Amino acid sequence: MRKTLAMRKKLIGQSCRLFYSDDPVKIVRARGQYLYDENGKRYLDCISNVQHVGHCHPSITQAATTQMKLLNANSRFLHDNIVQYADRLAATLPDKLSVFYFVNSGSEANDLALRLAHQYTQHEDVIVLEHAYHGHLTSLIDISPYKFQKLTGQKEWVHVAPIPDTYRGIFREDHPNPAQAYADTVKDVIDKVHQKGRKVSAFFAESLPSVAGQILLPKGYSTKVAEYVRSAGGVFVADEVQTGFGRVGSHFWAFQLQGDDFSPDIVTMGKPMGNGHPLSCVATTAEIAGAFTANGVEYFNTFGGNPVSCAIGLAVLDVIEKEDLRGNSSRVGGHLLDRLTQLQTKHPIIGDVRGVGLFVGLEMVTDKEQRTPATDAAAQVVRRLKEDYICVSTDGPWENIVKFKPPMCFSMEDADLVADRIHHILTGDWNTYPIALTYHNTCTQLYSIHLLYLKERFTHFEYYIVFVRLRGMFYRFPGSFHVYLSYWRSSRQKSVLYDVTP
Repeated sequence: MRKTLAMRKKLIGQSCRLFYSDDPVKIVRARGQYLYDENGKRYLDCISNVQHVGHCHPSITQAATTQMKLLNANSRFLHDNIVQYADRLAATLPDKLSVFYFVNSGSEANDLALRLAHQYTQHEDVIVLEHAYHGHLTSLIDISPYKFQKLTGQKEWVHVAPIPDTYRGIFREDHPNPAQAYADTVKDVIDKVHQKGRKVSAFFAESLPSVAGQILLPKGYSTKVAEYVRSAGGVFVADEVQTGFGRVGSHFWAFQLQGDDFSPDIVTMGKPMGNGHPLSCVATTAEIAGAFTANGVEYFNTFGGNPVSCAIGLAVLDVIEKEDLRGNSSRVGGHLLDRLTQLQTKHPIIGDVRGVGLFVGLEMVTDKEQRTPATDAAAQVVRRLKEDYICVSTDGPWENIVKFKPPMCFSMEDADLVADRIHHILTGDWNTYPIALTYHNTCTQLYSIHLLYLKERFTHFEYYIVFVRLRGMFYRFPGSFHVYLSYWRSSRQKSVLYDVTP
Protein backbone atom coordinates (compact mmCIF):
# COMPACT_ATOMS: atom_id res chain seq x y z
CA MET A 1 0.00 0.00 0.00
CA ARG A 2 2.64 2.55 1.08
CA LYS A 3 4.88 1.81 -1.89
CA THR A 4 1.99 2.08 -4.37
CA LEU A 5 0.82 5.33 -2.79
CA ALA A 6 4.31 6.79 -2.87
CA MET A 7 4.74 5.85 -6.53
CA ARG A 8 1.36 7.34 -7.40
CA LYS A 9 2.22 10.62 -5.69
CA LYS A 10 5.48 10.72 -7.61
CA LEU A 11 4.27 9.61 -11.05
CA ILE A 12 0.59 10.56 -11.36
CA GLY A 13 -0.64 14.15 -11.56
CA GLN A 14 -1.92 15.29 -8.18
CA SER A 15 -5.08 16.71 -9.73
CA CYS A 16 -6.05 13.05 -10.39
CA ARG A 17 -7.50 12.48 -6.95
CA LEU A 18 -8.14 9.24 -5.14
CA PHE A 19 -11.30 8.20 -3.37
CA TYR A 20 -10.66 8.49 0.39
CA SER A 21 -7.43 10.41 -0.20
CA ASP A 22 -6.77 10.68 3.55
CA ASP A 23 -6.96 6.92 3.94
CA PRO A 24 -6.95 5.24 0.51
CA VAL A 25 -8.19 1.74 -0.20
CA LYS A 26 -6.07 -0.41 -2.50
CA ILE A 27 -8.52 -2.47 -4.55
CA VAL A 28 -7.06 -5.52 -6.27
CA ARG A 29 -10.10 -7.39 -7.59
CA ALA A 30 -13.87 -7.09 -7.94
CA ARG A 31 -16.96 -9.10 -8.80
CA GLY A 32 -20.56 -8.03 -9.10
CA GLN A 33 -21.25 -5.19 -6.68
CA TYR A 34 -18.24 -5.97 -4.50
CA LEU A 35 -14.68 -4.67 -4.35
CA TYR A 36 -11.84 -6.50 -2.56
CA ASP A 37 -8.78 -4.85 -1.09
CA GLU A 38 -5.25 -6.21 -0.86
CA ASN A 39 -6.08 -7.90 2.44
CA GLY A 40 -9.14 -9.65 1.03
CA LYS A 41 -11.66 -7.40 2.77
CA ARG A 42 -14.90 -6.96 0.83
CA TYR A 43 -16.48 -3.55 0.20
CA LEU A 44 -20.00 -2.93 -1.05
CA ASP A 45 -19.67 -0.65 -4.09
CA CYS A 46 -22.32 2.09 -4.28
CA ILE A 47 -20.16 4.28 -6.53
CA SER A 48 -19.31 2.42 -9.75
CA ASN A 49 -22.04 3.24 -12.24
CA VAL A 50 -19.48 2.49 -14.98
CA GLN A 51 -19.46 -1.23 -14.12
CA HIS A 52 -23.11 -1.22 -15.05
CA VAL A 53 -23.95 -4.94 -15.00
CA GLY A 54 -21.41 -5.73 -12.29
CA HIS A 55 -17.65 -5.87 -12.00
CA CYS A 56 -15.93 -8.52 -14.13
CA HIS A 57 -19.19 -10.03 -15.37
CA PRO A 58 -18.26 -13.38 -16.98
CA SER A 59 -20.38 -12.74 -20.07
CA ILE A 60 -18.63 -9.44 -20.71
CA THR A 61 -15.13 -10.78 -20.18
CA GLN A 62 -15.93 -13.77 -22.38
CA ALA A 63 -17.22 -11.57 -25.22
CA ALA A 64 -14.13 -9.37 -24.97
CA THR A 65 -11.58 -12.18 -24.98
CA THR A 66 -13.34 -14.14 -27.72
CA GLN A 67 -13.40 -11.18 -30.10
CA MET A 68 -9.90 -10.07 -29.12
CA LYS A 69 -8.53 -13.49 -30.10
CA LEU A 70 -10.24 -13.22 -33.48
CA LEU A 71 -9.97 -9.60 -34.67
CA ASN A 72 -9.65 -6.04 -33.45
CA ALA A 73 -9.25 -3.82 -36.48
CA ASN A 74 -9.83 -0.26 -37.59
CA SER A 75 -13.54 0.52 -38.01
CA ARG A 76 -12.97 1.52 -41.64
CA PHE A 77 -12.91 -2.19 -42.46
CA LEU A 78 -16.37 -3.65 -43.00
CA HIS A 79 -17.48 -5.71 -39.99
CA ASP A 80 -20.78 -7.01 -38.57
CA ASN A 81 -20.33 -5.95 -34.95
CA ILE A 82 -20.63 -2.21 -35.46
CA VAL A 83 -23.83 -2.39 -37.52
CA GLN A 84 -25.40 -5.04 -35.30
CA TYR A 85 -24.67 -2.94 -32.24
CA ALA A 86 -26.06 0.21 -33.85
CA ASP A 87 -29.21 -1.70 -34.79
CA ARG A 88 -29.66 -2.93 -31.21
CA LEU A 89 -29.24 0.60 -29.84
CA ALA A 90 -31.69 2.00 -32.39
CA ALA A 91 -34.35 -0.37 -31.07
CA THR A 92 -34.16 1.33 -27.66
CA LEU A 93 -34.50 4.89 -28.99
CA PRO A 94 -37.20 6.97 -30.73
CA ASP A 95 -37.37 6.22 -34.45
CA LYS A 96 -35.91 9.55 -35.51
CA LEU A 97 -32.62 8.86 -33.68
CA SER A 98 -31.32 6.53 -36.35
CA VAL A 99 -27.68 7.48 -37.06
CA PHE A 100 -24.78 6.56 -34.75
CA TYR A 101 -21.19 7.68 -34.25
CA PHE A 102 -19.06 5.48 -31.98
CA VAL A 103 -16.30 7.02 -29.89
CA ASN A 104 -14.39 6.13 -26.72
CA SER A 105 -15.54 8.29 -23.82
CA GLY A 106 -18.40 10.46 -22.67
CA SER A 107 -16.25 13.54 -23.22
CA GLU A 108 -15.61 12.53 -26.83
CA ALA A 109 -19.32 11.94 -27.33
CA ASN A 110 -20.31 15.33 -25.92
CA ASP A 111 -17.63 17.12 -27.92
CA LEU A 112 -18.93 15.50 -31.10
CA ALA A 113 -22.50 16.43 -30.16
CA LEU A 114 -21.41 20.08 -29.95
CA ARG A 115 -19.87 19.84 -33.40
CA LEU A 116 -23.04 18.28 -34.83
CA ALA A 117 -25.21 21.01 -33.32
CA HIS A 118 -22.97 23.82 -34.59
CA GLN A 119 -22.77 22.34 -38.07
CA TYR A 120 -26.50 21.68 -38.38
CA THR A 121 -27.74 25.01 -37.00
CA GLN A 122 -24.84 27.20 -38.15
CA HIS A 123 -25.23 28.92 -34.79
CA GLU A 124 -22.72 29.09 -31.96
CA ASP A 125 -24.43 29.75 -28.64
CA VAL A 126 -25.21 26.98 -26.16
CA ILE A 127 -27.55 26.98 -23.16
CA VAL A 128 -26.65 24.78 -20.19
CA LEU A 129 -27.90 24.32 -16.64
CA GLU A 130 -26.39 25.58 -13.40
CA HIS A 131 -23.72 23.28 -11.92
CA ALA A 132 -23.62 21.22 -15.12
CA TYR A 133 -20.68 18.97 -15.99
CA HIS A 134 -20.30 17.49 -19.48
CA GLY A 135 -16.66 16.42 -19.70
CA HIS A 136 -13.01 17.31 -19.41
CA LEU A 137 -12.17 18.51 -22.94
CA THR A 138 -11.66 22.25 -23.38
CA SER A 139 -14.87 22.51 -25.42
CA LEU A 140 -16.80 20.84 -22.60
CA ILE A 141 -15.24 22.74 -19.73
CA ASP A 142 -16.52 25.80 -21.61
CA ILE A 143 -20.11 24.50 -21.25
CA SER A 144 -19.70 23.09 -17.72
CA PRO A 145 -20.35 25.69 -14.99
CA TYR A 146 -19.13 23.12 -12.46
CA LYS A 147 -15.69 23.54 -14.04
CA PHE A 148 -15.48 26.93 -15.74
CA GLN A 149 -16.54 28.84 -12.62
CA LYS A 150 -13.29 27.64 -11.02
CA LEU A 151 -11.17 28.37 -14.10
CA THR A 152 -11.39 30.97 -16.86
CA GLY A 153 -15.02 31.92 -16.37
CA GLN A 154 -18.01 31.94 -18.67
CA LYS A 155 -17.57 32.38 -22.41
CA GLU A 156 -19.72 34.90 -24.31
CA TRP A 157 -21.41 32.11 -26.30
CA VAL A 158 -22.38 30.08 -23.21
CA HIS A 159 -25.56 30.86 -21.29
CA VAL A 160 -26.64 29.32 -17.99
CA ALA A 161 -30.26 28.56 -17.08
CA PRO A 162 -31.48 27.79 -13.54
CA ILE A 163 -31.27 24.15 -12.51
CA PRO A 164 -34.83 22.70 -12.27
CA ASP A 165 -34.34 21.63 -8.64
CA THR A 166 -37.67 21.49 -6.83
CA TYR A 167 -35.96 21.05 -3.44
CA ARG A 168 -33.41 23.87 -3.47
CA GLY A 169 -34.12 25.83 -6.65
CA ILE A 170 -36.11 28.99 -7.33
CA PHE A 171 -39.34 27.01 -7.87
CA ARG A 172 -39.86 24.34 -5.24
CA GLU A 173 -42.12 21.41 -4.46
CA ASP A 174 -45.03 23.68 -3.52
CA HIS A 175 -45.10 25.35 -6.96
CA PRO A 176 -48.23 24.40 -8.97
CA ASN A 177 -46.32 23.84 -12.23
CA PRO A 178 -42.53 23.77 -11.75
CA ALA A 179 -41.94 22.20 -15.19
CA GLN A 180 -43.49 25.18 -16.98
CA ALA A 181 -41.91 27.69 -14.61
CA TYR A 182 -38.41 26.33 -15.10
CA ALA A 183 -38.91 25.94 -18.87
CA ASP A 184 -39.89 29.59 -19.01
CA THR A 185 -36.52 30.52 -17.50
CA VAL A 186 -34.91 28.90 -20.54
CA LYS A 187 -37.19 30.97 -22.77
CA ASP A 188 -35.97 34.06 -20.90
CA VAL A 189 -32.36 33.05 -21.61
CA ILE A 190 -33.17 32.59 -25.31
CA ASP A 191 -34.73 36.06 -25.42
CA LYS A 192 -31.60 37.58 -23.89
CA VAL A 193 -29.42 35.75 -26.43
CA HIS A 194 -31.48 37.26 -29.24
CA GLN A 195 -31.28 40.72 -27.68
CA LYS A 196 -27.51 40.48 -27.99
CA GLY A 197 -27.85 39.70 -31.70
CA ARG A 198 -26.77 36.08 -31.20
CA LYS A 199 -28.42 32.75 -32.06
CA VAL A 200 -28.87 29.50 -30.15
CA SER A 201 -27.22 26.35 -31.41
CA ALA A 202 -28.24 23.93 -28.65
CA PHE A 203 -29.70 23.37 -25.25
CA PHE A 204 -27.35 20.84 -23.64
CA ALA A 205 -28.37 19.02 -20.45
CA GLU A 206 -28.09 15.75 -18.57
CA SER A 207 -31.41 13.94 -18.51
CA LEU A 208 -30.93 13.69 -14.74
CA PRO A 209 -28.33 16.22 -13.55
CA SER A 210 -25.82 14.24 -11.53
CA VAL A 211 -22.95 16.48 -10.41
CA ALA A 212 -25.59 19.11 -9.64
CA GLY A 213 -26.96 16.79 -6.94
CA GLN A 214 -28.96 13.85 -8.32
CA ILE A 215 -31.71 16.12 -9.62
CA LEU A 216 -34.99 14.83 -11.07
CA LEU A 217 -36.30 17.13 -13.77
CA PRO A 218 -40.01 17.88 -13.35
CA LYS A 219 -42.02 15.95 -15.92
CA GLY A 220 -42.83 18.05 -18.97
CA TYR A 221 -39.83 20.33 -18.54
CA SER A 222 -37.79 18.91 -21.42
CA THR A 223 -40.75 18.86 -23.81
CA LYS A 224 -41.40 22.55 -23.26
CA VAL A 225 -37.71 23.49 -23.40
CA ALA A 226 -37.32 21.58 -26.68
CA GLU A 227 -40.24 23.55 -28.09
CA TYR A 228 -38.61 26.87 -27.16
CA VAL A 229 -35.15 25.85 -28.37
CA ARG A 230 -36.34 24.50 -31.72
CA SER A 231 -38.40 27.63 -32.30
CA ALA A 232 -35.17 29.57 -31.88
CA GLY A 233 -33.40 27.40 -34.47
CA GLY A 234 -31.49 25.23 -31.99
CA VAL A 235 -31.43 21.54 -31.11
CA PHE A 236 -31.95 19.64 -27.84
CA VAL A 237 -28.99 17.51 -26.70
CA ALA A 238 -29.64 14.92 -23.99
CA ASP A 239 -26.52 13.84 -22.11
CA GLU A 240 -27.17 10.23 -21.01
CA VAL A 241 -23.54 9.43 -20.19
CA GLN A 242 -24.38 8.79 -16.51
CA THR A 243 -28.03 7.80 -16.67
CA GLY A 244 -28.61 5.61 -19.73
CA PHE A 245 -28.96 1.86 -20.26
CA GLY A 246 -31.79 1.21 -17.82
CA ARG A 247 -30.44 2.79 -14.65
CA VAL A 248 -33.79 4.48 -14.01
CA GLY A 249 -35.52 1.10 -14.19
CA SER A 250 -38.83 2.02 -15.77
CA HIS A 251 -37.17 3.18 -19.00
CA PHE A 252 -34.01 2.44 -20.93
CA TRP A 253 -33.11 6.14 -21.17
CA ALA A 254 -33.66 8.78 -18.50
CA PHE A 255 -35.01 11.29 -21.05
CA GLN A 256 -37.95 8.92 -21.54
CA LEU A 257 -39.13 9.84 -18.03
CA GLN A 258 -40.31 13.10 -19.61
CA GLY A 259 -43.03 11.27 -21.54
CA ASP A 260 -43.60 9.37 -24.76
CA ASP A 261 -44.05 12.58 -26.75
CA PHE A 262 -40.51 13.80 -26.02
CA SER A 263 -37.44 13.01 -28.09
CA PRO A 264 -34.10 14.85 -28.10
CA ASP A 265 -32.38 15.70 -31.38
CA ILE A 266 -29.03 14.32 -30.19
CA VAL A 267 -28.31 11.77 -27.44
CA THR A 268 -24.88 11.10 -26.00
CA MET A 269 -24.03 7.95 -24.08
CA GLY A 270 -20.94 6.56 -22.43
CA LYS A 271 -19.94 5.27 -18.99
CA PRO A 272 -22.09 2.11 -18.66
CA MET A 273 -21.91 1.16 -22.35
CA GLY A 274 -18.81 -0.98 -22.06
CA ASN A 275 -19.07 -1.98 -18.39
CA GLY A 276 -15.64 -0.47 -17.82
CA HIS A 277 -14.32 -0.83 -21.37
CA PRO A 278 -13.91 2.59 -23.10
CA LEU A 279 -16.97 2.84 -25.33
CA SER A 280 -19.36 5.69 -26.05
CA CYS A 281 -21.67 6.94 -28.75
CA VAL A 282 -23.66 9.79 -30.24
CA ALA A 283 -27.11 9.10 -31.68
CA THR A 284 -28.84 11.67 -33.87
CA THR A 285 -31.25 12.23 -36.72
CA ALA A 286 -30.59 11.65 -40.40
CA GLU A 287 -30.98 15.38 -41.04
CA ILE A 288 -28.34 16.42 -38.49
CA ALA A 289 -25.98 13.66 -39.64
CA GLY A 290 -26.52 14.75 -43.24
CA ALA A 291 -25.50 18.32 -42.44
CA PHE A 292 -22.37 17.02 -40.73
CA THR A 293 -21.48 14.95 -43.80
CA ALA A 294 -22.15 17.89 -46.12
CA ASN A 295 -19.32 19.94 -44.64
CA GLY A 296 -16.98 17.84 -46.75
CA VAL A 297 -14.70 16.88 -43.85
CA GLU A 298 -14.45 13.19 -43.06
CA TYR A 299 -15.11 12.17 -39.46
CA PHE A 300 -12.80 9.38 -38.38
CA ASN A 301 -12.15 7.83 -34.98
CA THR A 302 -9.34 5.27 -34.78
CA PHE A 303 -10.78 3.13 -31.99
CA GLY A 304 -14.45 4.14 -31.98
CA GLY A 305 -16.68 1.22 -32.95
CA ASN A 306 -13.90 -1.36 -33.21
CA PRO A 307 -14.97 -5.03 -33.19
CA VAL A 308 -13.94 -5.68 -29.58
CA SER A 309 -15.72 -2.59 -28.24
CA CYS A 310 -18.90 -3.45 -30.12
CA ALA A 311 -18.76 -7.09 -28.99
CA ILE A 312 -18.60 -5.86 -25.41
CA GLY A 313 -21.43 -3.39 -26.02
CA LEU A 314 -23.61 -6.17 -27.43
CA ALA A 315 -22.83 -8.37 -24.42
CA VAL A 316 -23.84 -5.58 -22.03
CA LEU A 317 -27.21 -5.28 -23.77
CA ASP A 318 -27.66 -9.05 -23.54
CA VAL A 319 -26.95 -9.11 -19.80
CA ILE A 320 -29.31 -6.19 -19.11
CA GLU A 321 -32.07 -8.13 -20.82
CA LYS A 322 -31.31 -11.67 -19.61
CA GLU A 323 -30.84 -10.69 -15.98
CA ASP A 324 -33.74 -8.22 -15.97
CA LEU A 325 -31.50 -5.49 -14.61
CA ARG A 326 -34.00 -2.79 -15.41
CA GLY A 327 -36.55 -4.64 -13.30
CA ASN A 328 -33.96 -5.08 -10.57
CA SER A 329 -33.20 -1.36 -10.68
CA SER A 330 -36.88 -0.55 -10.21
CA ARG A 331 -37.38 -3.01 -7.36
CA VAL A 332 -34.16 -2.46 -5.43
CA GLY A 333 -33.99 1.25 -6.15
CA GLY A 334 -37.58 1.66 -4.99
CA HIS A 335 -36.79 -0.26 -1.82
CA LEU A 336 -33.69 1.85 -1.14
CA LEU A 337 -35.71 5.04 -1.63
CA ASP A 338 -38.36 3.75 0.79
CA ARG A 339 -35.77 2.89 3.44
CA LEU A 340 -34.00 6.24 3.12
CA THR A 341 -37.31 8.10 3.20
CA GLN A 342 -38.14 6.31 6.45
CA LEU A 343 -34.81 7.51 7.84
CA GLN A 344 -35.72 11.06 6.80
CA THR A 345 -38.63 10.98 9.28
CA LYS A 346 -36.26 9.94 12.09
CA HIS A 347 -33.26 12.14 11.41
CA PRO A 348 -33.72 15.90 10.89
CA ILE A 349 -30.29 16.09 9.27
CA ILE A 350 -31.77 14.36 6.19
CA GLY A 351 -33.40 17.18 4.25
CA ASP A 352 -34.43 15.33 1.11
CA VAL A 353 -34.39 11.88 -0.43
CA ARG A 354 -34.86 11.70 -4.19
CA GLY A 355 -34.18 9.44 -7.10
CA VAL A 356 -35.47 6.91 -9.55
CA GLY A 357 -34.25 3.35 -10.02
CA LEU A 358 -30.64 3.06 -8.89
CA PHE A 359 -29.99 6.80 -9.20
CA VAL A 360 -30.54 8.07 -5.66
CA GLY A 361 -29.49 11.07 -3.60
CA LEU A 362 -29.74 11.73 0.14
CA GLU A 363 -29.37 15.45 0.86
CA MET A 364 -28.09 16.43 4.30
CA VAL A 365 -28.91 19.79 5.88
CA THR A 366 -28.21 21.50 9.17
CA ASP A 367 -31.59 23.22 9.18
CA LYS A 368 -34.70 21.87 7.49
CA GLU A 369 -36.31 25.28 7.27
CA GLN A 370 -33.34 27.05 5.69
CA ARG A 371 -32.09 23.87 3.96
CA THR A 372 -28.52 24.80 4.89
CA PRO A 373 -26.10 22.26 3.37
CA ALA A 374 -24.51 19.89 5.92
CA THR A 375 -21.28 19.39 4.02
CA ASP A 376 -19.16 18.18 6.94
CA ALA A 377 -21.82 15.76 8.13
CA ALA A 378 -22.15 14.23 4.65
CA ALA A 379 -18.38 13.76 4.50
CA GLN A 380 -18.48 12.13 7.92
CA VAL A 381 -21.18 9.69 6.76
CA VAL A 382 -19.00 8.74 3.79
CA ARG A 383 -16.03 8.12 6.10
CA ARG A 384 -18.05 6.12 8.59
CA LEU A 385 -19.61 3.96 5.87
CA LYS A 386 -16.12 3.19 4.60
CA GLU A 387 -15.28 1.88 8.07
CA ASP A 388 -18.25 -0.45 7.61
CA TYR A 389 -16.86 -1.50 4.20
CA ILE A 390 -19.44 0.42 2.17
CA CYS A 391 -18.20 2.78 -0.56
CA VAL A 392 -20.27 5.88 -1.29
CA SER A 393 -19.41 9.44 -2.31
CA THR A 394 -20.93 12.90 -2.25
CA ASP A 395 -22.11 15.28 -4.94
CA GLY A 396 -23.81 18.61 -5.41
CA PRO A 397 -22.49 22.19 -5.35
CA TRP A 398 -21.92 21.92 -1.58
CA GLU A 399 -20.97 18.22 -1.53
CA ASN A 400 -23.80 17.56 0.93
CA ILE A 401 -25.60 14.90 -1.08
CA VAL A 402 -24.69 11.28 -0.45
CA LYS A 403 -25.19 9.62 -3.83
CA PHE A 404 -25.92 6.04 -4.81
CA LYS A 405 -25.23 4.82 -8.34
CA PRO A 406 -24.16 1.21 -7.78
CA PRO A 407 -23.80 -1.60 -10.30
CA MET A 408 -27.24 -2.70 -11.47
CA CYS A 409 -26.94 -6.08 -9.73
CA PHE A 410 -27.31 -4.32 -6.36
CA SER A 411 -29.62 -6.41 -4.16
CA MET A 412 -32.38 -5.86 -1.60
CA GLU A 413 -29.96 -7.05 1.09
CA ASP A 414 -27.43 -4.48 -0.07
CA ALA A 415 -30.03 -1.72 0.13
CA ASP A 416 -31.02 -2.80 3.65
CA LEU A 417 -27.39 -2.91 4.77
CA VAL A 418 -26.75 0.64 3.52
CA ALA A 419 -29.91 2.02 5.14
CA ASP A 420 -29.23 0.22 8.43
CA ARG A 421 -25.67 1.52 8.64
CA ILE A 422 -26.72 5.10 7.86
CA HIS A 423 -29.35 4.86 10.59
CA HIS A 424 -26.69 3.52 12.98
CA ILE A 425 -24.33 6.39 12.16
CA LEU A 426 -26.96 9.11 12.51
CA THR A 427 -28.44 7.61 15.66
CA GLY A 428 -25.05 7.56 17.37
CA ASP A 429 -24.97 4.05 18.79
CA TRP A 430 -21.97 3.15 20.92
CA ASN A 431 -18.94 2.42 18.81
CA THR A 432 -16.27 -0.11 19.60
CA TYR A 433 -13.27 2.14 19.07
CA PRO A 434 -10.84 1.73 22.02
CA ILE A 435 -8.49 4.67 22.53
CA ALA A 436 -5.03 3.74 23.75
CA LEU A 437 -2.89 6.16 25.78
CA THR A 438 0.75 5.60 26.56
CA TYR A 439 2.36 7.36 29.51
CA HIS A 440 5.36 7.01 31.86
CA ASN A 441 6.44 7.85 35.39
CA THR A 442 9.62 9.38 36.71
CA CYS A 443 11.32 5.99 36.55
CA THR A 444 10.73 6.01 32.74
CA GLN A 445 8.65 2.83 32.99
CA LEU A 446 6.16 2.57 30.09
CA TYR A 447 2.55 1.75 30.68
CA SER A 448 -0.48 1.54 28.44
CA ILE A 449 -4.15 1.56 29.21
CA HIS A 450 -7.34 1.38 27.21
CA LEU A 451 -9.91 3.99 28.03
CA LEU A 452 -13.61 3.43 28.04
CA TYR A 453 -15.06 3.11 24.55
CA LEU A 454 -15.83 6.58 23.35
CA LYS A 455 -19.15 7.63 22.01
CA GLU A 456 -19.09 9.43 18.67
CA ARG A 457 -22.50 10.59 17.65
CA PHE A 458 -24.64 12.80 15.47
CA THR A 459 -27.57 14.75 16.82
CA HIS A 460 -29.94 16.82 14.81
CA PHE A 461 -27.56 18.93 12.78
CA GLU A 462 -24.29 18.63 14.62
CA TYR A 463 -21.97 15.88 15.68
CA TYR A 464 -19.75 15.58 18.72
CA ILE A 465 -16.01 15.67 18.34
CA VAL A 466 -14.26 13.84 21.16
CA PHE A 467 -11.09 15.16 22.76
CA VAL A 468 -9.18 13.43 25.56
CA ARG A 469 -6.85 14.94 28.14
CA LEU A 470 -5.32 13.77 31.42
CA ARG A 471 -5.76 15.60 34.69
CA GLY A 472 -2.57 15.62 36.70
CA MET A 473 0.94 14.53 35.94
CA PHE A 474 1.83 11.20 34.40
CA TYR A 475 4.28 10.37 37.18
CA ARG A 476 1.42 9.87 39.69
CA PHE A 477 0.94 6.36 38.34
CA PRO A 478 0.26 3.80 39.80
CA GLY A 479 -3.06 4.70 41.32
CA SER A 480 -6.29 6.23 40.17
CA PHE A 481 -6.26 9.25 37.96
CA HIS A 482 -8.88 11.14 36.02
CA VAL A 483 -9.69 11.36 32.34
CA TYR A 484 -11.87 14.09 30.98
CA LEU A 485 -14.00 13.45 27.92
CA SER A 486 -14.87 16.87 26.58
CA TYR A 487 -17.70 17.27 24.09
CA TRP A 488 -18.08 20.37 22.01
CA ARG A 489 -21.60 21.05 20.77
CA SER A 490 -21.97 24.27 18.84
CA SER A 491 -20.51 26.97 21.09
CA ARG A 492 -21.17 25.11 24.34
CA GLN A 493 -18.70 22.79 26.04
CA LYS A 494 -19.60 19.94 28.37
CA SER A 495 -17.05 17.88 30.28
CA VAL A 496 -17.69 14.46 31.76
CA LEU A 497 -15.29 13.11 34.37
CA TYR A 498 -14.37 9.41 34.45
CA ASP A 499 -12.29 7.73 37.11
CA VAL A 500 -9.94 5.20 35.53
CA THR A 501 -7.92 2.72 37.49
CA PRO A 502 -5.21 0.97 35.40
